[in-house]
Amino acid sequence: MELSADALALLEDIRQARADRRVIASRGNARRVTLAEAYAIQAALGEEQPIKGYKLGLISPAKQQQMGITAPVYGRIFPAMMLESPIRLSRFIQPRVEPELAAVLCAPLAPDAAPGAAAAAIGGWFLGVDMLDSIWDGYRFSAAEVVADNSSGGGFLLGARMIDHPPDGVLRLYLNGTLRTEGDMRSLGDLYERLCWLATMTSGLRAGQIIFFGSPAAATPAEPGVLEVIGPDADCLIVRLENE
Repeated sequence: MELSADALALLEDIRQARADRRVIASRGNARRVTLAEAYAIQAALGEEQPIKGYKLGLISPAKQQQMGITAPVYGRIFPAMMLESPIRLSRFIQPRVEPELAAVLCAPLAPDAAPGAAAAAIGGWFLGVDMLDSIWDGYRFSAAEVVADNSSGGGFLLGARMIDHPPDGVLRLYLNGTLRTEGDMRSLGDLYERLCWLATMTSGLRAGQIIFFGSPAAATPAEPGVLEVIGPDADCLIVRLENE
């Protein structure tokens, strides 16, 4: 799509902030950029990079209402964003962490697919970590600004053990032995409906792609040490975070 002057300015602001590794202040709705333009900016910033998967964000109705939207948002996951322990925090601008549930697709999913097809397309579930990163100072942004900045996608990790079915219960994140954040995974909503929505928004999903379904818990600032994500069935993901 052809971008407006405001959208082109937002594209340049994000590109320059990422290149300079600095935060900038939100201008909120004064930018007059639509969500459709924001997704076009997101695509332009990831141009020529293969898509490894997608992340969902702003999943709660309360957060959506606060942001003036009526559906979740999504961001792209590129191969270089899939990380392994240890993780260098210096690669991020202002890193925060969220415990998440992720799935790997074993079959493609067409736009407008039914939830039953979404369930059949999932090859396995995993605990995950979304390493959030944002150019927006203090993570204060409009819906268009966060979508354009790839929905704060910084890096992603998958647990080593596949889970046969989506776990039901509380997901907890500990950092250096201290519980930092937790949430009930029922707040993620119907995961198969979420996946169908994403397939429609992205014109279809491919086998092998990884989908992060968002977090039931609030994000927490990252710091050096040992990060643990604990699922309801004693599933565990352990990651070491380092400054350099």
